[in-house]
Amino acid sequence: MLKQFLKKFIPPDNWKLPVILVLGVLSGLAVFSFHISNASSYLGDRPETCVNCHIMAPQYATWNHSSHREWTNCNDCHVPHNNIINKYYFKAKDGLRHASMFTLRLEPQVIYIKEAGKKVVHQNCIRCHKELLTDSRFMNYNTNTHEFRLDRDCIECHRVTPHGRENSLSSVPNARVPLPGPVAPDWLNDAVKRKNK
Repeated sequence: MLKQFLKKFIPPDNWKLPVILVLGVLSGLAVFSFHISNASSYLGDRPETCVNCHIMAPQYATWNHSSHREWTNCNDCHVPHNNIINKYYFKAKDGLRHASMFTLRLEPQVIYIKEAGKKVVHQNCIRCHKELLTDSRFMNYNTNTHEFRLDRDCIECHRVTPHGRENSLSSVPNARVPLPGPVAPDWLNDAVKRKNK
């Protein structure tokens, strides 16, 4: 039964070579796109990855000048941590949206977090700072307000944490932002240098 199902996908003999060529070209383009977009870097948690898109430079710079830099990275706040599947699903969904917007030049001049992102950030604030909401050493804690404290959106009061009042480089004018590495392969850079000599 499985053999019969698979036979439906095998092209006739006169189509095999064109199909193999087209699949080879598409596979090559996919591998090249994966390499040139530095896609493997998005699987990790390094903050420098976020500035692969130049428009994220203010967010990186303002985070880098905040107290959060010592304890967190971008994904600690902006990606769900309830399970690994949800984490990478959210990263892929958000990343594809960002990549599409930046490729098509649809990015806004000022970036605002979307509603799904706000919920994730709120959950991560509580994940890291839950003791601040419930420990009487930090505030006059009242058990009657426990649920209210956990249900409030953290950015109602902490809107400028950790990115500052404005998400622009003017808020951190002397910030050093790491530039993305070269995307062209070394052999191509060498060929261009040889030609220009």
